[in-house]
Amino acid sequence: MKTSSKVVLVILDGWGHRLEKKGNAISQAFTPHYSRYLGEYPNGLINASGYHVGLPDHVMGNSEVGHMNIGAGRLIMQDQVRINQSIEDESFFSNPLLKNLSQKLKSTEKKIHLVGLVSNGNVHSSESHYLALLDFFHRENIPGERIIFHAILDGRDTAPKSAKGFLNHLEEGLNRFGGKLGSISGRFYAMDRDQRWERTDLAYQAMVLGQGKKFATATLALADAYESGETDEFVTPRVIIDASSISQGTMDSGDMVLCFNYRADRMRQICRAMLFPNTPIPSLDKSLRLNVFSLTVYDKAFPVPVVFKPESYEMTLGEVVDIRGLYQFRTAETEKYAHVTFFFSCGHESPFEHEDRCLIPSPKVRTYDLVPAMNSALVTDGVVQRIITEKYHLIVVNYAQPDMVGHTGNFDAAIAAVEA
Repeated sequence: MKTSSKVVLVILDGWGHRLEKKGNAISQAFTPHYSRYLGEYPNGLINASGYHVGLPDHVMGNSEVGHMNIGAGRLIMQDQVRINQSIEDESFFSNPLLKNLSQKLKSTEKKIHLVGLVSNGNVHSSESHYLALLDFFHRENIPGERIIFHAILDGRDTAPKSAKGFLNHLEEGLNRFGGKLGSISGRFYAMDRDQRWERTDLAYQAMVLGQGKKFATATLALADAYESGETDEFVTPRVIIDASSISQGTMDSGDMVLCFNYRADRMRQICRAMLFPNTPIPSLDKSLRLNVFSLTVYDKAFPVPVVFKPESYEMTLGEVVDIRGLYQFRTAETEKYAHVTFFFSCGHESPFEHEDRCLIPSPKVRTYDLVPAMNSALVTDGVVQRIITEKYHLIVVNYAQPDMVGHTGNFDAAIAAVEA
């Protein structure tokens, strides 16, 4: 079927506008095509952070939020804001699922393990959320020795060596409300989303099995990581032990696990390891049965009770195109594939009837500054091939490299990524 009108929506992930050239990879890069587009075609700037995209004021935007707002064509109040509001009006502390979880804890001698990113980056988690959870269990009179916290360190949406402050703030909350640290892990390991299961395996060993380098305190564990040349994101999972040198955080069958990141994509692998005996990691304890809960929906296929169920969004761009019987194509590298599919469709997981998709595998490297172009050429080739067919009315394509390479902090590589 040939079409008379076609639209290609090109999303340059991590691209932005700033007049200052110092530290600005985009303005210092050679971008003849982009410059020509700005000179020859109408263009404008839009806000991509804070209230403009459904986030708290002064909170930077991110890829997930951006794709949801673009796909919806309207303001989408993000889960973070919904949870914030529930804490402010105290409805959080009477949430039915949390109350049910509390009752299960009271009727057993099992532990509750809190798992998530300890950071004020406000991209994947919020300090106010995990402190509110500690407050909730304190109000419910759950003994502190049965509340275990597994801290994932950031260093990507925060400064590379900022974890000490966040851990200190967390430990103040643990001292106030009750609870103890079981492990620390860099997000490179605990929040991998690209099926690098060897990373997930190391986080699983520390969190679930209590295996790994052992330390009496998180402060000592972090200091050891820094001495080893690791920054927060890349901290090898470490275990916190008690006075008897026994792991404080080992998970036992029947224990409850509450994952408190509100963003889904980087929690799926570690949750899958806790849920499914066929997860491809060597250290998996297939006999272990954990009761896993999540703050938001991570995957509709997960048999997991959800504290804040998703709101339903209808008549997104993809749905409108499909209702009219028009064809659409979506493509991206692995790192951004969920964004042009799941997030762009505001949580609609499956392709629409007239929607085709193509995932281009991202390069298998430790950090993307080693391959700044990533696989953008393959993405482009795929889009050109689909344009030539004249089948599609809408093509949505994401170029991941400005964002993914920019996150490495390697300025020369960031310029190369922009030029790719």
